[in-house]
Amino acid sequence: MDIYQHFREDEQPFIDQVLSWKEIVEQSYQAKLTDFLDPREQRIIDMLIGENNPDVKMYKHGGGLDAERGRVIIAPFYEAIETNDFQLTLLQASYQDKFISLEHRDVMGAFLSLGIKRKKLGDIFVGDGTIQIVLADEIAAYVMVNLTSIKKATVRLEEAPLSTMLENKTNWVEADKTVSSLRLDNVLKEIYQMSRKDAGDHINKGHVKVNFKVVEDGKFTVQPGDLLSVRGKGRSKLVEVNGQTKKDKWRITTAILK
Repeated sequence: MDIYQHFREDEQPFIDQVLSWKEIVEQSYQAKLTDFLDPREQRIIDMLIGENNPDVKMYKHGGGLDAERGRVIIAPFYEAIETNDFQLTLLQASYQDKFISLEHRDVMGAFLSLGIKRKKLGDIFVGDGTIQIVLADEIAAYVMVNLTSIKKATVRLEEAPLSTMLENKTNWVEADKTVSSLRLDNVLKEIYQMSRKDAGDHINKGHVKVNFKVVEDGKFTVQPGDLLSVRGKGRSKLVEVNGQTKKDKWRITTAILK
């Protein structure tokens, strides 16, 4: 059976990488720790490894119970995995929120300006005068020394226990809908209650992301588990496809982040 038929063409390089990791673990009997992965990448590994694999197991951890980005360990089935094995560090700093307004993108930009790759960073919390970010152990010392300002705020990052990680409050509101097809423009039309033309305009202007990647094709097929976002309108996801109606329309369950 062709394993690629269950995934998109642009996901094939990552699939090959995961299968290579799995083979190395099986042959070397040593666990593999990944960089931080987004939810779609975590889902792909879950689908490829599975819970019933007799040889290897998959574990994931992003610092908190509801962490979006996380590191994954692929390990021999008999190996016990501890929290420390994920090599996560939580850094925290305070800022005067009465005088300075900081957003997620400001913090992200400051980190990336140091030459740090996104895959070394986990979830970011910004609010109420506090900044927290989970990152890979190996870059923690470098970040603490070199990141001293974000936007106009002077910051001093210090290590904090993972148990003190603040969660980004999320409220996913689910709804059952019916669409004529699983094309991206059709799904966006229903989720965001806009015309198909407006959905197409957002797509053509590069305002739409699927699984954190810009998609500019309205005919792009959305799959269960896909995370969607439209600039200025927030994030959503296709939770499930529930079959077709007698008129060949698709019943779907969607969720939008409030």
